[in-house]
Parts: sequence; structure tokens; C-alpha cells
Amino acid sequence: MQTDTKQKEAKVVIELQNVRREFRVGSEVVKALRGVSFKIHEGEFVTIMGTSGSGKSTLLNQLGCLDTPTSGEYILDGTPVRKMRRSERAVLRNRKIGFIFQNYNLLAKTTAVENVELPLMYNKQYSSKERREAAVKALQAVGLGDRLDHKSNQMSGGQMQRVAIARALVNNPAVILADEATGNLDTRTSFEILCLFQELHRQGRTIIFVTHNPEIAQYSSRNIMLRDGKIREDVLNENILDAAEALASLPKQQDD
Repeated sequence: MQTDTKQKEAKVVIELQNVRREFRVGSEVVKALRGVSFKIHEGEFVTIMGTSGSGKSTLLNQLGCLDTPTSGEYILDGTPVRKMRRSERAVLRNRKIGFIFQNYNLLAKTTAVENVELPLMYNKQYSSKERREAAVKALQAVGLGDRLDHKSNQMSGGQMQRVAIARALVNNPAVILADEATGNLDTRTSFEILCLFQELHRQGRTIIFVTHNPEIAQYSSRNIMLRDGKIREDVLNENILDAAEALASLPKQQDD
């Protein structure tokens, strides 16, 4: 396991301490996570990889405060999560985590701005005017300043994923948690979205990208590999590829 000086100085945003998660299925106990420990520092772009059955989805639910460990502790931006009530976890999740899903999870018949405003609806510190201003700013940051009033059915897959990224950014979360965020996109659009993630990383955002695609790991700063509920590998990427270069090298799209 590798660390570097910059990591040691940076604030710890996520810490898992010997996290175990067991599920009872009939008379059997399924051990989905078997003592997982790691720290993620502010400004890291971490891919978490694993095949089906590796414990990746269970870990994602832990990181997203959607579930709690059977034993061990999960600390999110300084707050221990395991003994929190569900309602407390919901508040923490809304304030600290920006979610991005494979299938975008946008509300149909709702404009881009309205979708991005959603996380702020639960934050009483924002007036409706401030909500809209924050949503517009987030959409401009992902290159959709000219699509503010477009509805989901008027957008491409890549545009919908950009709306989802803007929605994840609008609350200025401690961490962005992406689940197979390029899984439904074609190659060119996937690289466009990866370019955006790399730009967010350059801006100092903390990103966790859960994927089964080993190619994605070449564009992150660190890769954690899960197998059978345990961490099998945790390495820093010494040679981060540039998604913009990869995008530029793709063959030009031919019009049908």
C-alpha cells in the first residue's frame, strides 16, 4: 500500500476502520465485507473496482450512508456514521455526498435547473432565488449553460449525465460518489465525462468512482481493488492518463 507526502498533509474525508457487513439469508450468513479499512484524503480521485460479488455494491452503500456496518466504523468528514439514526444519516448524506448514478436518476418532465435544485430543497439556508442561482452556476460549470430549461427527454445521455454531475456539485459536497457513471454511454461520450471528472479533480474535488471497468482506473489518482469482501490492492497511479488526449485521438464521428 502506497502513500505520499501530499496525502499525509491533506484532510481525511473518508475513513473506514475494519468495516464488516453481514447479511442473514435464511439460515446462512453472507459476509459481504470482511474487514475493510482505508482512508481517502481531500482532493483524491479514487476508483474502486471489483467484479460482481466482490462487495463493491455493499461498500458503495456504506460510503453513501445508505447502510451501516455490522461492525467497525465509517467516519465521513469527521462524523462517525455507524450509530446514527436513519434520519440523521439522510441529513449527513444530503450535505456531504454528491451522488452520480449510471442511469442518471433525473426526474422526468423536469428541467435541468429543477433537477439540479433538488438537493438544495432540503437545505433551509437557501431561498428559492439562491437555489436557482446555485443550480445555474453548477450547470454552467459542466458546460450546460445553454440547456437550463431543457427537460430530460430533450437531452442526450451525455447531457443527462452532465445534469446529474451538476446536481452532485450544487451542495458543494465533501465527496462525489459516482456509481458506474459512464456505464450507459458510448465511447466518445464516456471520455467527455471522464474529462469532466479529471477537471473536477484538478479543481481539488474529492471523487470516488465505483466501476467494473479497468480502463477507468488509468485516469484516476488511486485504485482500490476489492475481491471477496476484502481489499486486494490499493495503489497510487504514478502515470495518470489524460482523458482529453484520449478523446482527441478517437476517430472522428461519421454522420449517418
